[in-house]
Amino acid sequence: MNKIIKKDQFSEKVFCLEVEAPLIAHSCKAGQFIILRVDKHSERVPYTIAKADDEKETLTLVVQEVGLSSTKLCNLNEGDYVQDIVGPLGNASEIKKFGTVVCAGGGIGIAAILPILTALHDAGNRVISVLAGRTKNLIIMEDDVRKGSDEVIIMTDDGSYGEKGVVTAGVEKVIQSEHVDRILAIGPPVMMKFTSLLAKKYNIPNYVSLNTIMVDGTGMCGACRLTIGGKTKFVCIDGPEFDGDLVNWDEMFKRMGTFKNVERKEMEHYEEHVYPTPQPGQDVKACAAEAQSTDAKAESNAEDDLTDRNAPWRAELRKAMNAKERKAIERVIMPELDPEYRAKTRLEEVNKGLTKEMAVREAHRCLDCAKPACVEGCPVNINIPAFIKNIEREHFLDAAKVLKQTSALPAVCGRVCPQEKQCESRCIHLKMNEPAVAIGYLERFAADYERESGQVALPHIEPSNGIKVAVVGSGPSGLSFAGDMVKKGFEVYVFEALHEIGGVLKYGIPEFRLPNSIVDVEIDNLRKAGVHFQTDTIIGKTISVKELEEKGFKGIFVGSGAGLPNFMDIPGENLINIMSSNEYLTRVNLMDAANPKTDTPVILGKKVIVVGGGNTAMDSCRTAKRLGADVTLVYRRSEAEMPARLEEVKHAKEEGVNFLTLHNPKEYLADEDGRVKAAVLDVMKLGEPDASGRRRPESTGETVTMECDQVIVAVGVSPNPLVPNSIEGLELGRKNTIAVNEQMQSSRSDIYAGGDIVRGGATVILAMGDGRRAATNMAEQLLKG
Repeated sequence: MNKIIKKDQFSEKVFCLEVEAPLIAHSCKAGQFIILRVDKHSERVPYTIAKADDEKETLTLVVQEVGLSSTKLCNLNEGDYVQDIVGPLGNASEIKKFGTVVCAGGGIGIAAILPILTALHDAGNRVISVLAGRTKNLIIMEDDVRKGSDEVIIMTDDGSYGEKGVVTAGVEKVIQSEHVDRILAIGPPVMMKFTSLLAKKYNIPNYVSLNTIMVDGTGMCGACRLTIGGKTKFVCIDGPEFDGDLVNWDEMFKRMGTFKNVERKEMEHYEEHVYPTPQPGQDVKACAAEAQSTDAKAESNAEDDLTDRNAPWRAELRKAMNAKERKAIERVIMPELDPEYRAKTRLEEVNKGLTKEMAVREAHRCLDCAKPACVEGCPVNINIPAFIKNIEREHFLDAAKVLKQTSALPAVCGRVCPQEKQCESRCIHLKMNEPAVAIGYLERFAADYERESGQVALPHIEPSNGIKVAVVGSGPSGLSFAGDMVKKGFEVYVFEALHEIGGVLKYGIPEFRLPNSIVDVEIDNLRKAGVHFQTDTIIGKTISVKELEEKGFKGIFVGSGAGLPNFMDIPGENLINIMSSNEYLTRVNLMDAANPKTDTPVILGKKVIVVGGGNTAMDSCRTAKRLGADVTLVYRRSEAEMPARLEEVKHAKEEGVNFLTLHNPKEYLADEDGRVKAAVLDVMKLGEPDASGRRRPESTGETVTMECDQVIVAVGVSPNPLVPNSIEGLELGRKNTIAVNEQMQSSRSDIYAGGDIVRGGATVILAMGDGRRAATNMAEQLLKG
């Protein structure tokens, strides 16, 4: 949490706040911004930095009350705290000697342009600042601007101060009186547009700083995308400054109004009920539930005995039932919520879990193979027969201990890993034309049983070796790496850009498939084992890799994921209410936008199209269904080629999602407000197999038009360039992935990487496998000295 040190009121609705933020104050540069969350109910909103004081370790923000989030922030007083500040974000302004630079600031844009004009002046430029506002009291920070300017021109709409007129009148006056080499404008979009048009008229290079709708600010959601020079750019990654001549201003204006109606309702709700200000030390999440089941048989303590296939107890189990009897047992069926009921609740888990009786019976199906191929199929090499046999003898806590020897997140993996394509696909039962043992269901059962028993055991931790290692990102690969390294005696620090630990487990996977409470308990177990977590910290922005090394970190693991959403680059794709699955799921999952008690807006579509055929597409369409929409999944291949888990496809169909395969969007149509109203779909056919081994989709030339009021694009993600591009000397692979060797080591010997930032997109368990492999190899390297 960040304390408000000072608060001043500039005008009726404009306030200046000085807030503690040591790391950002130290690292920010002119032109960058922050994302701020007022309290745990609030949305993540971008604000520009007016000043940064490294000595006082504070940031100065100028905020105008225009909506719910800014009103809540302005209602805070000195001594109050804001929940989160993350940054600095975006690219710093280009600061060098251009010659004569005109800096035009409108309204609170004056605060945003202040650090830039000051830096330009310090670089030897002649800086002429044109400040504009409707009235005198909206001309802010004039004294600060004058200190960094060679000349200041004041323009007010009503003539109450300076000269009467708009900002462009002041800028044109300068252009006509002397040579101008560059123009920079920051303020309301309409002001920036006309300043840009004026500069273009005189052939002067001009730049604008765009403050668009954002959710995360690190490139993960794609909410801030705009068409710049005919190409889609993400303001938070590629900006915020752009050549004003290249900005599609009409699109900018329309997209800025995306949530106008929703925000109006949120403001009305706020006026009815103001949330209390959070205070330091408040708990964000409750810990795991207290003990419920205490009737388990006495558990073993020796870990070797738990996994030794030749242990007497295990030999007795094999003798107790022959293979024929075990094969005769039918595979367990997971109990599920009723489809009609569950399609209306997004917080209740669909799969209800196995009872003790069901788990024990399913465990009897395991033949306890001498050479278990299932283990080879598991990316983290769980000793599968060992944990299953402990379930068979009803030593459920021992089964959980076996899991945690190699898996940092067993309750997570038991829910979301595609076991049917990994461990279960190697089960010997399949060779006998029988269903595989339900390994995933049993993994979930053991992890859940331990949690609910209140007898959670920590894995064995080696004595501290005094070596510090850093983890970038708290997704599956980072958590897996952290869990293994802390067990080996390392001092582990995990840095997460978002305000919650868990990465894609929190923002990307709905609670009806993976409850946040389950993720929180797994993370709490890692914390109890000694892992340190720091949120709101972007490596490469808040702290550089060089600074980590200076602080004594000897090894760094990058598991920053592949959060950059892919789009299809088709006409109309930037229309209002067309969003990436990342943005949609982040709003609903991480920010709880569908909850009326939270502030983050989300538009509830009535007729929704989800484009894609993977698990993220299933998560999106099932979420939209729960929010009341008529949902159609559009996929360019046939159902047989869908990469989504069969269970997810089954659940989606049961819940009423419509499947339209062999169709692919080629264009989106807009209504008079710039909102999507229909999708033009190519009718596809399947050709020869492509590089993925699936038959290539080909257009038949026929099209159909489908009405819709919302489109969610779930066609994959690419590695986010934010972290890789910030590390000097790091060799990158295809699409900004980090190139690594078989040991998961990068071109820099002290930096390892894994998960989606290496693979470009993978499953939770594959990412965890990368984290384990990296931990093994980094530990060996560091312990050699």
